[in-house]
Amino acid sequence: MQKPSNMSEITSVFKPFLEPKEVYQGGKNIPHGNQKIYKLSSNENPLGASPMAVEAVKKVADDLSLYPDQTDIRLRHALVHDFNGALTEDQFICGNSGSEIIDMVLRAFINEGDEVIYSNPCFLPYSVFSRWYGATQVDVPLTQPNYDLDVEGILKAITPKTKVIFLTSPNNPTGTYIPKPVLDDFFNRVPKNIVVVLDEVYRHFAHAEDYVTALPYVAAEHPVIAVNSFSKTYGLAGQRIGYCYTTKTIANYLRQIHKPFLLPITSIEAGIGALNDTDFITETVNTVLAGRKMLSAEFDKLGITYWPTEANFFIIDPPYPEFEFADKLMQYGIMVRPVSQFGAPGKVRISIGDKEANLALIHALKQIMPA
Repeated sequence: MQKPSNMSEITSVFKPFLEPKEVYQGGKNIPHGNQKIYKLSSNENPLGASPMAVEAVKKVADDLSLYPDQTDIRLRHALVHDFNGALTEDQFICGNSGSEIIDMVLRAFINEGDEVIYSNPCFLPYSVFSRWYGATQVDVPLTQPNYDLDVEGILKAITPKTKVIFLTSPNNPTGTYIPKPVLDDFFNRVPKNIVVVLDEVYRHFAHAEDYVTALPYVAAEHPVIAVNSFSKTYGLAGQRIGYCYTTKTIANYLRQIHKPFLLPITSIEAGIGALNDTDFITETVNTVLAGRKMLSAEFDKLGITYWPTEANFFIIDPPYPEFEFADKLMQYGIMVRPVSQFGAPGKVRISIGDKEANLALIHALKQIMPA
């Protein structure tokens, strides 16, 4: 095939809003070498994967030549049981990670020129993915110094072009959450023709008395979509399984763009196995809560500025520039995540590990803290 003589013949058909800008990058992988590395940069499960999920994957290892289920119905049945029947199977939609659910929502509701509201610091795909569909991005930042949701700011930012609003509770990368009275007020005032995406991926770790998921708002028929993932609590980040729940009307609308054979056979079986692994879920949550208590006490002793968290990580204000701080910790085998890219310049996110990892982090911090 003859190459075009002028690249403009090709680039002329490029969408202008897809010009290369900020690209979402996940946490780095553990580098090769002999040094013991503690990966506290990606909010992964400190205990590994659900044993029941692992066993379920092993049982279908010989069936990889076969197509998986055409739909996600078996995993949705398992989710109904996990939610104690509070939702029906037709209110769930599953996908390859929570990120794909976010992408699916934007594909379904956004046309070029529509507006999407989010609040930095936040999960980068809200802005990156919305750009893919030509959305105008409206950032109503969380308020300082506590990273609270600016409800009044969001409501004032709404225009006739606003189609989707992203909320996150607990929030990545801050670990903060939206109290129930605040969400009640928000849903009572936000226009009903706007889809609200409530990302609750870290909900299992939230133990504040006034924490609330999207369940009561879905039950009240608000146009809200709750995004969830199997990557954190269940330890299945490598399987890329996510889901959302919403009203039947919205779910049936979204299902029109749900591809057949979307979920691999291993993901379906792993997800079902993980939902049944209640002992592992309990152990994971208890490990995170214990680590949260330990690390906050040590941060206090060391004089490290951090924010109270309802997630499985902390955001801190490091005593050095963020990348220098991360490099210093890496010398002691501790991987952490600078989060300027998430809208928190100068801050660093540190995942909560198991006891061994947390003790290694504390040791490293003691070595590098300024005298």
